[in-house]
Amino acid sequence: MDPNEDTEFNDALRKHGILPPKKERTPTPSPPQSPTLAAKLEDKTTDEIDELLQEDNDSDTERMMLAYREKRLKEMKAEQSLHRFGDLVPISRDEYTREVAEASKVDEPGKPPGTGTGVVCFLYKEGIHPPSVRLRDQLRALAPRYPRTKFTAIVGDKCIPNYPDAMLPTLILYRGGVIKEQLVAWGARVEGSIEELEAVLIQDGILDPTKFSVRPKTPVDDDDEENEKRRITSSKSKLKQKAADDSDSDFDL
Repeated sequence: MDPNEDTEFNDALRKHGILPPKKERTPTPSPPQSPTLAAKLEDKTTDEIDELLQEDNDSDTERMMLAYREKRLKEMKAEQSLHRFGDLVPISRDEYTREVAEASKVDEPGKPPGTGTGVVCFLYKEGIHPPSVRLRDQLRALAPRYPRTKFTAIVGDKCIPNYPDAMLPTLILYRGGVIKEQLVAWGARVEGSIEELEAVLIQDGILDPTKFSVRPKTPVDDDDEENEKRRITSSKSKLKQKAADDSDSDFDL
């Protein structure tokens, strides 16, 4: 007699505890379904769709590809209207209010009133000043990557009279006419990477990612994401500590 055999007699024996309970069979997992054509096309660029159109396709497939290509072109055109910037622009003190504070109040086309525009104002030291040079290069790299954010630059003591060199470089972050954050002596004591700077600007709501200009990110699991948040917060605290060490003075813009 096979105790594992599925019979009424064995079921009766199990009921009376003579045979152990029957082991549950682990169902064989079904093979994953192949992605649909629509799913494959969803994240394709127009160039990638054009490559697929060069292959042998039936009329229905080609029709769907052309429809997705047209959809992608419309999306790109709509997003281009948001790409108003893309460079690190030098400004003077007389231009500060218009180019920074007032510019941050301007709502993007199609966006809810009051959302404003992210503006980064970079205060730096003229001449040979490695932290200023390093941060300038990082901002120049970020500006075209985030063309919905305005990046401006001005010499520190020309923006704020008697502004201490020890507090440079400084980033003043605006949105909606309000200063959201001031990053003082960023990278002066602890060298900050462009990845840390980018993460902090996103965290402060200054950078607006765009689908067709931001490089793809590698997905991270929940633990890695929490570790990344802690790392950003720690780096931000260290890099901002320079301000508290150097001066407690207030400066009017």
